[in-house]
Amino acid sequence: MAKEEIKKLLENSKKELDADYDNFVTSVKDDLNSFKKKALDRI
Repeated sequence: MAKEEIKKLLENSKKELDADYDNFVTSVKDDLNSFKKKALDRI
């Protein structure tokens, strides 16, 4: 593989990981907000 190909693969992997991380953070925040709502509704 040429250096250019490796560089492109690394950039694509970083973009994918960043997107996955952002989706994970959003998911956790949504779950937390949902849990807070349910807890407050019970009180």
